[in-house]
Amino acid sequence: MIWKPELDELARREAFAREMGGVEKVKRQRDQGRLTVRERIDKMVDADSFHEIGAISGIGEYDDKGELTNLTPANCVFGRGKVGGRTVVVVGDDFTVRGGSADASISAKPLMAEEMAHDFRLPIIRIIEGSGGGGSVKTIETKGAANLPGGIGGNRWYRYTTENLAHVPVVGLGLGSVAGLGAARLAASHYSVMTRSSAMFVAGPPVVKRLGQDLSKQELGGADIQTRAGGVDDAVDTEEEAFARARRFLSYLPSSVFELPPTIACNDDPERSEETLLKAVPRSRKQVYKMRPIIESVVDKGSFFELNSNFGRPIIVGLARLEGRAVLLLASDPFHYGGSWTAEACQKVVRWVDFAETFHLPIVYLMDCPGFMIGLEAEKAATIRHGVRAMAAVNQTTVPWCTVIIRNSFGVAGVVHQPADRFSIRYAWPSAYWGSLPLEGGIEAAYRAEIDAAEDPSAKLKEIEARLNKLRSPFRSAEKFWVEEIIDPRKTRALLCEFTRLAEPLRTPGLAKGMTIRP
Repeated sequence: MIWKPELDELARREAFAREMGGVEKVKRQRDQGRLTVRERIDKMVDADSFHEIGAISGIGEYDDKGELTNLTPANCVFGRGKVGGRTVVVVGDDFTVRGGSADASISAKPLMAEEMAHDFRLPIIRIIEGSGGGGSVKTIETKGAANLPGGIGGNRWYRYTTENLAHVPVVGLGLGSVAGLGAARLAASHYSVMTRSSAMFVAGPPVVKRLGQDLSKQELGGADIQTRAGGVDDAVDTEEEAFARARRFLSYLPSSVFELPPTIACNDDPERSEETLLKAVPRSRKQVYKMRPIIESVVDKGSFFELNSNFGRPIIVGLARLEGRAVLLLASDPFHYGGSWTAEACQKVVRWVDFAETFHLPIVYLMDCPGFMIGLEAEKAATIRHGVRAMAAVNQTTVPWCTVIIRNSFGVAGVVHQPADRFSIRYAWPSAYWGSLPLEGGIEAAYRAEIDAAEDPSAKLKEIEARLNKLRSPFRSAEKFWVEEIIDPRKTRALLCEFTRLAEPLRTPGLAKGMTIRP
């Protein structure tokens, strides 16, 4: 072995890298209930599948003879691994080395991870803690100059993170305090999840305190704050749960937009009929009901994976399977504003409809929408502007689309239940109820003179309401072919499974036409 001295030196340098920030820093990380970056990567990918790149990069210390005495590794660890047997890129911040800041980073490493994912068409998983390669005030002293944001290399990073969103699945895991550039990297993902002990913010408590806001990390950017604001999609109790959710999210998606989502074997009968669906929606329109049991009844058992659940709550969004085929599922939630579309709900629709378009996922919409949210707060939130953006997003989709009208479809928001100017499949349950606006409140405005002139205005109002309700029956609409099919709710699963079979040959791999998804 004539190259044994060099191989021994390589092994010695690799041993330095595995020590990360040193015994004390590693102990502190574990004592605070957090795994090290290498432990995280091992738990994220399939066993023994991680191939690291640039392990021995860092800052070396040499004696006066030029011999290496110590190596502080760069605080970015990245390489290729497998998740569910498929190759992915994993890049992680090492908080034990200068808290993940730029002072101990080699900027080429996270950039190369993004380039590899982009050019080899591989999903990328970012494990983020600290500033994620971002700056520190100490950078001024260590570099001898102040960094100009977006200077050398900076714009290149943004180019690749933006382009990656249009090309490959991007997952961000926030595991600790995530700030500045780290927060941007977490937000610039298709799916983000944080542990509840973590926090994310543009700037941390010491900086914010200068504004007169004395807040803890959790008060400033804890999981409740970020998931309700939509900054992060989901929160879990443990890091292991975060890894499991990342793996499950990726299981519904292709490795890149140049492939189609994988179809898996399905043991759930596509013709399965659930008797509970006959009583899922109460007769009284004043009564709410639970949409999630309906979802679970019609998709493949156990396949519904809800996303972004704390944000825009009148709309439920998730990935699901129908006869093994992946779909994006939208559903109204009447427990939140009766299912009315708020400004946040509209933002949620735009984001996930664009996501479905990017990764060639057929869309299923279980609809119960009484319209856009109304009132002063809705106007202050510019609901109508967000609403027309949602309309545009739906109308610009090209993926196959199927809508089931469960109950309400009213007003301008009711228009958004299927894309315009192309064929999509639409069904209605017998409980469906639609129009330009609900009768409640509308009768008093349209028939004011007739009601005021009646001897008994209250009786007159009820008489008019009964008359209009007969005309409003979905069967009257079906007579005019204004709705194509009214179905037995028990047939919903069979028809949705048929929809995915019909949709199968219509999906074309490649970049989404005419749009590029943004963070």
